[in-house]
Amino acid sequence: MIPPLQSLVKYDNPVLVSTTKDKRGKDKKSKKGPLPPVEQKPGLSQTEDILNSILPPREWTEDGQLWVQYVSSTPATRLDVINLQERLDQQLQQRQARETGICPVREELYAQCFDELIRQVTINCAERGLLLLRVRDEMRMTIAAYQTLYESSVAFGMRKALQTEQGKADMEAKIQMLESEQKELERQLAEWKAKSEAIEKRESERHALNEKKHAEEVAYLNRAHKQLKQQLETFLAPGKK
Repeated sequence: MIPPLQSLVKYDNPVLVSTTKDKRGKDKKSKKGPLPPVEQKPGLSQTEDILNSILPPREWTEDGQLWVQYVSSTPATRLDVINLQERLDQQLQQRQARETGICPVREELYAQCFDELIRQVTINCAERGLLLLRVRDEMRMTIAAYQTLYESSVAFGMRKALQTEQGKADMEAKIQMLESEQKELERQLAEWKAKSEAIEKRESERHALNEKKHAEEVAYLNRAHKQLKQQLETFLAPGKK
């Protein structure tokens, strides 16, 4: 395990807990056993116990040596708060944290700054520090819930986008099919219109021809009627005299 990175939380100097050395036999390879548990600082006060429960000590191994570093129980002064603010701004600039939007670096640094403020408050008033711990945990739970909601919404959006793409392809195929059917129906409509116009024209011509024949027959019958009437009058005329 590598040594922990620099943190905005104030810690005491690291304490060497134990040293492990490799033991090699003639026909055996060296095997490292489990590291011993971290020893507690002797004579811990109630405030230090609370601090260690809020901010657990950091552990790491370096060159086969187990080191532990406890959070500092030294009260903070006004100068410490000013230095904390300056270190925060410096770390934000050095690690190139983004000023807006989602930035894991900025989130980590502000979390460390808040932990340091909890440490400072806990030393002066343990109850206030525990209350701030509840606030911190609630904030983290809320952020985690928002992250879960964001991830689920992104997954939902991706599924909807894929469904939309698939539905779009199906809809385009259906549109092409309907357009083909429309063209076929338009062709049939034009064909039936042409047939209807031809039938109407033929019927109109036949009706005109029938009207003409009927008129000719009526005229012929009228002439025949006049001729017969004249013949009848001529035939009956001598008898009257």
